[in-house]
Amino acid sequence: MSRVRPTLTSTRVFAALVTLLLAIGAIGIHAATADAGGPAPANGATSDSTYYPPPPVTYDRAYARQRAADLASLGQVMFLDPRLSASGRQSCASCHSPQNHFGPPNDLSVQPGGAEMTRTGVRAAPSLMYLQQVPPFNEHFVDSEEEGDNSTDAGPTGGLTWDGRVNRADAQARIPLLDPREMGNRDPAAVVARVRAAPYADTLRRLYGSQVFDDTDKAFAAISQALAYYQDTPALFFPYSSKYDAVAMGRAAFTEQEANGLRLFAAEDKGNCASCHRFSVPGTLPIFNDYGHIALGVPRNPAIAANADPAYFDLGLCGPYRKDLSDHPEYCGLFRSPTLRNVATRKAFFHNGVFHTLREVVEFYATRDVQPERWYPRRADGTVDKFDDLPAAYRDNVNMDPPFGGKPGGKPALTPREIDDVVAFLGTLTDGYFDPAARPADRH
Repeated sequence: MSRVRPTLTSTRVFAALVTLLLAIGAIGIHAATADAGGPAPANGATSDSTYYPPPPVTYDRAYARQRAADLASLGQVMFLDPRLSASGRQSCASCHSPQNHFGPPNDLSVQPGGAEMTRTGVRAAPSLMYLQQVPPFNEHFVDSEEEGDNSTDAGPTGGLTWDGRVNRADAQARIPLLDPREMGNRDPAAVVARVRAAPYADTLRRLYGSQVFDDTDKAFAAISQALAYYQDTPALFFPYSSKYDAVAMGRAAFTEQEANGLRLFAAEDKGNCASCHRFSVPGTLPIFNDYGHIALGVPRNPAIAANADPAYFDLGLCGPYRKDLSDHPEYCGLFRSPTLRNVATRKAFFHNGVFHTLREVVEFYATRDVQPERWYPRRADGTVDKFDDLPAAYRDNVNMDPPFGGKPGGKPALTPREIDDVVAFLGTLTDGYFDPAARPADRH
């Protein structure tokens, strides 16, 4: 199964990089007004007699900014608070570590959780960074760089989770709070009760009114909204501070290996990575993602407890979490592609966390079809059980676009040295290389 995407050309890549220079200049101006460390935590409880002032009769930008900052500060405190879990030992940050670009803090395929911290999830924890441009889920996403051209159907695209089942950050924040394998709260009322007992409960009252805890649904919505505001903090969740960004701004230069890795990344007859992890989107900073859902046929991961049942399969768009597309067999096995920003710092890759090094991931892309015995188990008759994490009925959904599609025993799309070069380039996408708001002389 293939996704239809616009073809990259050298002219379009060059034009995109020119646009990128202009766009990054704009974000530098924006970032100069922001606190690079994000909003200060709202740890102090506010007197119950002091509430947020009512909104002005007419729109007031200063009021809106201050309220957004206060909500983000409260969201930060809740994000870091293990008291929001049934175990009292797991916070949002336990799986989405700020020190690890809001991805998992370790090399576990899936993270422990549950009321007793004895259960494990079935999917790798994704990064929460660079989600602000992900479009709402659409089965028929129109993706064309030609103005007025609505003929290119890219297929299922968007949504904030591996299966795209929610479109808003507040809805995404609710999932781990209520998942019995994660933070393990039995219902929204349990979450609300934990926040009501927390030292920052009065801060929520100040922002949403003294009666906020009287209505469980409204209180849970307020908690979710505060978490969403925190995840919209530019300096933390979309800083655009990698070496790639510095190079695009003329404030750094790629090494020869990194530059060759970029060439291989974009080349259709080599990595062809840019066909999904696009960076030629005019008018935007590159996220290195087309937000599309795709079946890659990654190997089954025995480290996931649920996989001990041979009848269990995680089918992405078809379930088990998502229910509305279960009657679309052509979607079974499809998962949303992630951004490649900060990918070099991850230690668990793909939806099932089956790989643990970035080099191994690139090797899989280069050799999946020409050396399948390297990645998949053998059946009793000695044949390779290719795409073993999908039922046989859905294996035709697996993407065969380059670098995939070769014959067993054929030549890999990338040599070992070229794989090293691609990995080196991907390392330039790690944030924290420089401060976009600083003057060039201040760059470290």
